[in-house]
Amino acid sequence: MTDDPALDEQVQHEHAAGVTWITLNRPESGNALTPDQRNRMIELLEDANTDVAVRAVVLTATGERAFCTGADLRVDRPVTHARPEGAPEQPVLSIDHTCVGAQRLMAALQDCDKPIICAVNGTAAGMGAHLAFACDLIIAADHARFIEVFVRRGIIPDGGGAYLLTRLVGPLKAKELVFFGDDLSAPDAARLGLVNRVVPGPELRDAASEWAGRLAAGPTPAIALSKRLINRVLEIDRVTAFADERWAQEIAMGSADAAEGLASFAERRPPVFRGW
Repeated sequence: MTDDPALDEQVQHEHAAGVTWITLNRPESGNALTPDQRNRMIELLEDANTDVAVRAVVLTATGERAFCTGADLRVDRPVTHARPEGAPEQPVLSIDHTCVGAQRLMAALQDCDKPIICAVNGTAAGMGAHLAFACDLIIAADHARFIEVFVRRGIIPDGGGAYLLTRLVGPLKAKELVFFGDDLSAPDAARLGLVNRVVPGPELRDAASEWAGRLAAGPTPAIALSKRLINRVLEIDRVTAFADERWAQEIAMGSADAAEGLASFAERRPPVFRGW
């Protein structure tokens, strides 16, 4: 973990009642992500994944204008390798640090076993939109917007955007959003299936807290295994999907939460899940 107070302020982190909150806090910059912030988020997600006290994660940002407007292009990228004499600054087949880093962040969100709620408090543009789409559940303030802004700059979506967007809305709608780069309002995003709930801005944190609390009180192993199955199912055939379901069921049935769920059913009482 970092001991940089400035970075800890830019990516705030708190934990209470089984829920970890990760909050982007650079509203003056549209909560655009620097490489250091991105790496800090990856660290926090990896820690949440292995911490048994964490049973749900909420990702959000400060301010009302922007959730995240993508990568902060004003920050100099670190030079990690010395160039041989005469080598071009951007060789053919080189991979930009921003692209690789963004993909690592989206993978950390998708691969985290804990359920992640994204509370979108404002504009989610470019990689910021993909940050939301990589989460498990999305609650958006009614004034939030989602923008595939890349075409406006003559570039293509990064951060796994084509992969995430196509899985959520299908290829035809994904192409429309990417080719034109138009603003998509939160209500329209909900109608397309990109957002689970739209709430008035002042109610966003309470709505996210309510869902996070329900997840944190749930059977954490069963939720984690369900997340793995759902994230994988569009990439495999039926035989493999059914095989995955069998091993996931076997693992889930060995958990203490499954034993509690079955006992509470037999005893006609509400279950008290512990998260393991």
